[in-house]
Amino acid sequence: MAQRIESTFKNMFLAVLATLIFVSLALSMTYNATKEPIAKAKEAKQKSALLEVMPSFDESIADTVRDASGKNVEAIVFNCLKGGESIGTAVQCYTTKGFSGRIDVMVGFLPDGTITKTVVVSHRETPGLGDKISIEKSDFPEQFWGKKTADLQTNNKVQVNKDGGKVDAITAATISSRAFCDAIDRAWGFYQENKNKGGNE
Repeated sequence: MAQRIESTFKNMFLAVLATLIFVSLALSMTYNATKEPIAKAKEAKQKSALLEVMPSFDESIADTVRDASGKNVEAIVFNCLKGGESIGTAVQCYTTKGFSGRIDVMVGFLPDGTITKTVVVSHRETPGLGDKISIEKSDFPEQFWGKKTADLQTNNKVQVNKDGGKVDAITAATISSRAFCDAIDRAWGFYQENKNKGGNE
């Protein structure tokens, strides 16, 4: 009787082990098969956003900004050139303050700090509400275009009217609006750091 229990346990263990191995292999194969297409799609989206905020450049030099650990990318700063001369800087960064988490944006800056355009690269905000941070969904982002970040700030921070700032928030999507403002502030910070390093001269 004891032998039968041991045998059954071994069979169950081997069956579970085989299943785990099969699932692991299947996941690994799926990941490897989709890794390159995902990377290419991400690169294409990034290039499209860059061209949207800085349309007239013919060369860009990218500088990756990492956090203190050196493992996580905080921003990518693109110094955009035309005929060898700097025409502006595009910054791709993110905020984690969205209603549904992380929002990635691309912000273009002219040499004098004026915002050219903004593009939401990725987000998971609520359809019909928070997704209006994208120009495809509403004109909310247009209030940032053609303005200097400093002129949008109140106490050195871009804020919505509800918080005493100058930005008109999206109706029923204040959290998403605040997050977008935070992303603009972060992009401005990376732009200034890059400029102070001589990256936009």
